[in-house]
Amino acid sequence: MENIAALIAMVAFIALLAWLGVRASRTKSALAKWSGMVLTAMLAVSVFGVAALTAVGIVRQRARSAPVPDVRIEATPDQIDRGRAVADGFCAACHSQTGTLTGGGDVAKDLPIPIGSFVPANLTPAGVLKNWSDGEIFRAIRNGIDARGRWLAIMSFTNAGRLSDDDTRAVIAYIRSLPASGAQTPDPPDRFSLLGIVMLGAGLLPDAKPVFTGVITAPPKAPTALYGKYLLSYQDCRECHGRDLGGGVPGQLPPLGPDLGIVKNWSLAQFVDTMRTGIDPSGHRLGEQMPWRPIGRMDDDDLAAIYQYLMALPGS
Repeated sequence: MENIAALIAMVAFIALLAWLGVRASRTKSALAKWSGMVLTAMLAVSVFGVAALTAVGIVRQRARSAPVPDVRIEATPDQIDRGRAVADGFCAACHSQTGTLTGGGDVAKDLPIPIGSFVPANLTPAGVLKNWSDGEIFRAIRNGIDARGRWLAIMSFTNAGRLSDDDTRAVIAYIRSLPASGAQTPDPPDRFSLLGIVMLGAGLLPDAKPVFTGVITAPPKAPTALYGKYLLSYQDCRECHGRDLGGGVPGQLPPLGPDLGIVKNWSLAQFVDTMRTGIDPSGHRLGEQMPWRPIGRMDDDDLAAIYQYLMALPGS
């Protein structure tokens, strides 16, 4: 609503400038006439450009859509355990800032430009998810759209939508099993600033992951490169370490992660120890923006699978 109000204010200001330009054109002094007309025209064009980008950004913010899948979870103990493992090793990086999946914090604080406020939701029954259907939660994870059809920008920027159907159902089962805890999340949780909306309209923000309504399956859980590839398909390593994991490049959102080929110089034990302590074999402490804590909560087979996948990457 704030951005719509800003757009209306810009349109009103353009109208005012147009009126001032007309007044200037009727001035008898040639200097006052032409300087007034040029100045108001320049201001009007500038404000019109910002207003146009704002309008495009507002439209883009509301353009994402996807159907609610027909999903009903009948949770089993094994499914809840699997959901806990996925949530601990992935979802917790953003959603456990104040407690187990109670949300909190603002991921925008790590961004170099003030494009808005993006608060990870409280996923326990103390939050709004208690009123959502299983299908609506599935859609939020898979396609970054909430129960009211609003775009969940940060969710859609992540790779959460690449979780397999079974793992997504398991996460829902686990969420449903949690006790109510923590505070309500602001509604909506994602709030673009005017600068963020303008950048969105100008195409200067990352693209949301494409909407996908098909089926995603995972390979068998095992300490293999194939399963490691699946794990890294939904983890967001590539957002910082580059598309080929060869290191972040200028132009992407920070932080720029190093080339993960360095892992080829480590033993499996050293890799696991790094993920669980946050200190690599050379004694370097991993940055706090690196989600090593949730990754370190993965079991030995999962970490071995990631290690095997990284070892199989091309390059040195």
